[in-house]
Amino acid sequence: MSKPNRAVTVARRPDGVPVPDDFAVSAIDEPQGDGVLCHVCVLSLDPYLRGRLSGRHISGPLNIGDPMTSECVLQVAEDHGPFKAGDLVRGFAPWQERAILPAETLTPLPAEIDPPSLALGVLGMPGLTAYAGVQRLLEPKPGDTLFVSAAAGPVGATVAQLCRAAGARTVGIASSADKCGWMTEQAGFDVAINYRERDLREALDEACPDGIDLYFDNVGGDVLQAAMERLAVGARVALCGLMEQYNTDSPPPGPNPALTIKARATVRGLVVYDHEDLRADMQTTLWQMIQDGTLAYREDATDGLENAPEAFCRLMAGRNFGKTIVRT
Repeated sequence: MSKPNRAVTVARRPDGVPVPDDFAVSAIDEPQGDGVLCHVCVLSLDPYLRGRLSGRHISGPLNIGDPMTSECVLQVAEDHGPFKAGDLVRGFAPWQERAILPAETLTPLPAEIDPPSLALGVLGMPGLTAYAGVQRLLEPKPGDTLFVSAAAGPVGATVAQLCRAAGARTVGIASSADKCGWMTEQAGFDVAINYRERDLREALDEACPDGIDLYFDNVGGDVLQAAMERLAVGARVALCGLMEQYNTDSPPPGPNPALTIKARATVRGLVVYDHEDLRADMQTTLWQMIQDGTLAYREDATDGLENAPEAFCRLMAGRNFGKTIVRT
C-alpha cells in the first residue's frame, strides 16, 4: 500500500465539549481476515457519536482504546464476491485508512450520486432522518407553521425544505449570521433566527404569532421548552436530537407535560433506524429535488484522517456549517 494504515481511537472519555486530545491518531497493522478490503474515503461526523462516547446512545458505547466508527464512503480495493476493485460503497467502518468489512454490511452507491459524499449527508442518514420525520411524524399541510432547531444542519435544513414543498411556512434557528443568511437565501426559509443575537422567545413570538403547528427538535433543552410553550392546537412534534445534552452528564430539565396536553399535541420520538424502508424513496425524491434546484445543502469538509478529531470537536462546539465530513 502507498501509505501506512492509521486509525483514530478514543484516548479518553471527553469531559464536556470534546477536545482533540480526547483522541489518538496512530499507525496500525494492515487489516487481516476474510471480507472486503476497502479504502476508507469519506467519514461521516455526527453529533450522536458524542452520545456513544458517553455510553448513552442506542447504538452502543465507544470505549477507551476503541476506534472511532461511523458511516463512511469506501472504495473496494480488491475484487471480492459481488464487489469489484474500484466500486464505491457505503457502510459503517472504523476511522482508518483501510479496513476489511463483511460484504453483507456494504451497500453500493447509486452511480448517479455526485459527489459520493452526499450518500452520508442529504442522501444518507441525515436525509433519511428528515424524510421519515416529515413523511411519518410531522405530516405537513398547506398553511402549517414549522419551527426547526439546528436548522442549518443537514437534517434541519432538509426538514424545512420538504415542509416548504408541502405548503408550510418555515422558521428555523441557527448560531450565526452566515448560517441564517444561507437559510433564507439558499434554503428558502421564511424566517431564520440567530439565537446568539436575539432572545429566542421574543423571536418566536414574532415569527410564529399563531403558534407552532410543527416542531422538529434536534437539540432538546431550553429550545424544546420554548417551542412547547408556543404549540398551536393540534401540533405535531418530532423529537430527534439531543445536542443540548450530548456534552454533559446532567440532562437538562424537560418541558412540562401540561404544555402537550393544553395543545392537544402529538409528540413522537424519531429513531432513523426504524425507517430504513423509506431509504430508496428518500434518495429518489431528494436527488430529484437537488437536480431541480429545489433542495439546497452544504458540506463542511475537512481533508486528512489526522484532522478528524479536530473536525469532530468543531462539530460538537457548534462551529460547523453543514454536513460535517472528513475526506481521508
